[in-house]
Amino acid sequence: MRNKPMLVAVALVLLLSVLVFAAGWMFGSLKRPEPAQPATAASVPVGARAIFIPEDGQLDAIRRGVPVDKEGHPPPMARVENTDIRRVRNYPMQPPTIPHTIDGYQVDRNSNRCMLCHARANAATFQAPPVSVTHYMDRDDQFLATISPRRYFCSQCHVVQTDAPTLVANGFKDIDSVMAAEPPPGGQ
Repeated sequence: MRNKPMLVAVALVLLLSVLVFAAGWMFGSLKRPEPAQPATAASVPVGARAIFIPEDGQLDAIRRGVPVDKEGHPPPMARVENTDIRRVRNYPMQPPTIPHTIDGYQVDRNSNRCMLCHARANAATFQAPPVSVTHYMDRDDQFLATISPRRYFCSQCHVVQTDAPTLVANGFKDIDSVMAAEPPPGGQ
């Protein structure tokens, strides 16, 4: 009986678990349930677009202005814009956004629906922008005959365009607009 100490330890753990469960069950049932309170103004959910300005003048964009002690309605689902118009990029090196719906597109290990139109061989036929040559390069900057496995799943970088409201203001200006801007008065 080499395992006798192990069996004793397991039996003690099981016995202790049963005792803790029984104690919790007995003492937990002693609490009286609180009567249901009618809905008050403080417990009614706040509209998703409601704006609250706290005393310090700061807004929390993630909570959409709803105070922490109140519950807000979820915002409506954003609709995918299907305009086929390319958007301007919002920051340097941003992957282009997808200007059309991709519902039902199969992109898995065996098939990539995006490449039907965006492959370099088919881009002119479908009037789609071809995939960048960098998508055909491996980690060692060697060009491949097909798209690189690390660039195969398009939606990990490229996202569809929606009509969702902007949560955070963005003051990015591309280099062309900065260079085109007139110099400030004073000759600097």
